[in-house]
Amino acid sequence: MDGQKPDVTDIRDIPYRDTHFAERALEIERRRDGTLILRSGYELDSYPTQLSEWLRHWAATAPDRLFLAERDPQGEWPGDWRGLTYADMRAAVDRVSQALLDLGLNANRPVMTLGENSLDMAVLMLAAMQVGIPFAPVSPSYSLLSDDFGKLKYVFDMVKPGLIYTPSAGRYAKALEALATKLVAENVIRVSSDPGQGDMPFEDLKAAEPDERLAAAYDAVTGDTVVKLLFTSGSTGMPKAVMTTQRMMCANVTAVAQVLPVLDDHPPVIVDWLPWNHVAGGNKNVNLILRCGGTLYIDGGSPRPGQFETTLRNLRDVQPTFMHNVPLVYETLCPYLEDDPEFARHLFEKIDFIFYAAAPMPAPLQARLDAVSAAAVGARLPFLSSLGSTETTPSSILCHWPSEVPGNLGLPLPGVEIKLAPTAEKLEMRVKGPNVTPGYLGDDETTAQANAKAFDDEGFYRMGDAVRFADPLRPEEGLVFDGRITENFKLNTGTWVQTGTVRIEAVAALAPYARDAAVTGEGRAELGLLLFLNEAACAKALGIAESTPLTKFLHNPALKPLLANQISTYNQGARGSSRQIRRLMIMTEAPSVSGHEITDKGYLNQRAVLARRASLVERLYAAGPETRANDVILITD
Repeated sequence: MDGQKPDVTDIRDIPYRDTHFAERALEIERRRDGTLILRSGYELDSYPTQLSEWLRHWAATAPDRLFLAERDPQGEWPGDWRGLTYADMRAAVDRVSQALLDLGLNANRPVMTLGENSLDMAVLMLAAMQVGIPFAPVSPSYSLLSDDFGKLKYVFDMVKPGLIYTPSAGRYAKALEALATKLVAENVIRVSSDPGQGDMPFEDLKAAEPDERLAAAYDAVTGDTVVKLLFTSGSTGMPKAVMTTQRMMCANVTAVAQVLPVLDDHPPVIVDWLPWNHVAGGNKNVNLILRCGGTLYIDGGSPRPGQFETTLRNLRDVQPTFMHNVPLVYETLCPYLEDDPEFARHLFEKIDFIFYAAAPMPAPLQARLDAVSAAAVGARLPFLSSLGSTETTPSSILCHWPSEVPGNLGLPLPGVEIKLAPTAEKLEMRVKGPNVTPGYLGDDETTAQANAKAFDDEGFYRMGDAVRFADPLRPEEGLVFDGRITENFKLNTGTWVQTGTVRIEAVAALAPYARDAAVTGEGRAELGLLLFLNEAACAKALGIAESTPLTKFLHNPALKPLLANQISTYNQGARGSSRQIRRLMIMTEAPSVSGHEITDKGYLNQRAVLARRASLVERLYAAGPETRANDVILITD
């Protein structure tokens, strides 16, 4: 790739693209104990009883507009994509709804899926939900990256599905075999888009003729109907099934669109890989496109090695009007944009804003993207973010204006109340509103305890995240992430370490050479990092091939000084033992999905990394100044 990086010296002098956002409006209630209650100054707009009311609206008013598309490996559709218009989607959804009713599916016999995002999965999802049948998408990693299928069996027993869907029976054969006894004993119907023996072809579901039972089941759905089961990460135990209602989803995307009126200025277009078994992809992105009558191109790529080329191909094909991704994807994408001005112009020409979530956006990366967009389209693109969880559908607060504050998470959405409760020397964020789950699936004692722990005595959901005001004197400037309450720990001196803050600052200080890190030091005298390298950036700085194995990076004499110098500079501005980094260990094994060290979205799980790599943490602290370990760096100045 050839090209010249733009000069970022005066980047803040470049204006933002003129984008239609709502004005900020914040109300604050202050309590004597230091608790704050934050509310939006906007009343929540009205919203429909269920998502399919939007599907029916667009099928009637814009029937030929493309709703969803995916790559066609056979190349039978123009542009190598195949898709469904709003009219086609409504027809397919109604037929599949009828088929599910004919097969005896109901609130007590849900639909479970094991596969990746696809047109067939979308049809099945909307078809189940519009007639009150819960839809339970399970992470493909439970089926494809597990040795014992423990979590798959656990969620199967929890959901008790009446139908299980796979995109390919052959690819998911081992998972289906692991469930074989249960499938037979519970008379579970197997459906597949690429069926094997004993599977019903997905196309057969679309052959049903809708009758009066469909209309009756549709009309019986209310805002309180539980229509989706989304699973928590299960990083500290088995996953919990979050009950998701029609009201939660409809209210949430209504609130998001209310503060982002640009979404109604023209039909939005997005190229998206975020998995639908996660709340951001499955609830926010799909539902937002549906609410606004836009188009979603399903991206079969991901930020993983060997798969990002697919994402690049898709982005070269389609011009999105907004992007929603994790910072890891933007970091991976940035060099291609810097080295290919025409690609940058193509990608940024129609974009209204760039959205990021799941992890903070490093300030140096945002500056690089600002420079690229300024060079490509003469303006900076607004970077927006939010904070939420599976239990909050997901967005609770959202930054809906261009902010110069890195990681600004914004203000409460309309209809949402935010409680900031003093906890462990921080302000813990708690949420109440129509977007919040009624609880977790199950009626046993463990589930009851989980529900009791999740909500406080006023009914606010405990996020477990700490936040603070970007500017304490001007609260309307928004909130920023201040770490996970449950991730914080103490040094052996009794000093608290705010893990999230240290991690963000340290990774930013190591930019662009660090992709992520886990903070070590609980019960010890000093902090350390288990460091995951950005291999491309390190290879470029060291003048070696990107394909060089990680183990050989460690033998390059320039690597340790490169990283040590940047951490030393960071330490000069970080006061006290609770912030200064004194030890680094370079990881030669990428974060493990099956080990729950990283989610499908690319978010690093601090506790899971430390637990799985406990022996490496011990070796990190056993190393002294005389150590010859190639993967350990001691910071002594």
